[in-house]
Amino acid sequence: MNIIVTGGSGFIGTNLVTDLLKEGHKVTIYDKQKSDMYPGLCIVADVRDKEKLTRSLRGVDVVYHLAAEHRDDVQPTSLYYDVNVGGAENIVYALEKNDVNRLIFTSTVAVYGLNSGEPSENSPVKPFNDYGKSKYKAETIFNTWADFDNTNCLVTVRPTVIFGEKNRGNVYNLLNQLASGKFITVGKGINRKSMAYVLNLTRFLTTLLKSELGQFVYNYADKPDLCMNELIKIFHNTIGKNPINNFHIPYVLGLIGGYGYDILAKITGKTYPISSIRIKKFCADTVVSAEKVKDIGFIAPYLLTDGLKRMISSEFL
Repeated sequence: MNIIVTGGSGFIGTNLVTDLLKEGHKVTIYDKQKSDMYPGLCIVADVRDKEKLTRSLRGVDVVYHLAAEHRDDVQPTSLYYDVNVGGAENIVYALEKNDVNRLIFTSTVAVYGLNSGEPSENSPVKPFNDYGKSKYKAETIFNTWADFDNTNCLVTVRPTVIFGEKNRGNVYNLLNQLASGKFITVGKGINRKSMAYVLNLTRFLTTLLKSELGQFVYNYADKPDLCMNELIKIFHNTIGKNPINNFHIPYVLGLIGGYGYDILAKITGKTYPISSIRIKKFCADTVVSAEKVKDIGFIAPYLLTDGLKRMISSEFL
């Protein structure tokens, strides 16, 4: 197949492109950043550039749409909507102009909000931040496109937090704090977190090329979920060292500190590893049901704990 991957220079995108190339597909990367691993496959452009995006989809069979503003500290917040919503509108325009009828979209479990139990794909949507809101709006745009023509195929994947080697996201930041000995647990550490190893997610995304026509939504998380205390224990067991400290501070004190960093960020214009949103996310139960993925027969190549150990060994040993 002739496939284009928006956001293909990023962490998930690079691993996805690797999987697709191994399967023998022709792959083009469309990203505002040049691909370090696959520079010869990359069109350096923004999804907000409707005309260039449209030209880039000529002759394409399938679009994987990964490009998004996703960090917690994006400023101004209007960028979430310019890129995530405006980009979705441009994708639909380009799909229609080029008669492309297969789209695989990575949304987010953030559409369910915090402390939502263990939501399934049919659970109520109540995003709590601009990222989640903008991604859900993008979902509705793609759903409208898919509804318009019954020959269209739309697969929406809502991944949980993704980690893996060479990633510098939230899981890495947590592990790096543990490695530094400066980490202090906010709350009791019994809150559970759904997570996913990147090589499991990209393998799942690759299998979706076989999807039938229609609309499908899948949560993606590797099971079973871990609580924060279990994650911390895995880290220390893997590096073979006991924790330097095992301090816990009450959630309220941690949240006050997060608001303090919010104010400091506004004053200085800088970004900091601590914020009120990150404290809320860290202390919340953020788990999702992944039964639907299991029901269609997908078997992840790695256990969650093995993925964590692979990342820890690669980055901290």
